[in-house]
Amino acid sequence: MKIKDDFVLRKVADSYVVVPVNSLTLDFNGVMNLNETGAFLFEALQKGIEKEELVNKMLDEYDVTREKASADIDTFINKLKDADVFE
Repeated sequence: MKIKDDFVLRKVADSYVVVPVNSLTLDFNGVMNLNETGAFLFEALQKGIEKEELVNKMLDEYDVTREKASADIDTFINKLKDADVFE
């Protein structure tokens, strides 16, 4: 899975936002607000990473069970699919 190149992640104060750039500004209205974990996952997905590797990265970074990480990643990925941010 890979995030479209026309979405950028920026840190604004204590929050993270994803904004469209280039031609996507016409199709995508608004911004997405992410917490630190969401930003961590988004950055990994920008590099084109598969779910199993993403789960392993979560386990390395956070104190969470494999089951919880997998479920949370599924939820996050589904929200990103709904927002049409994947290539």
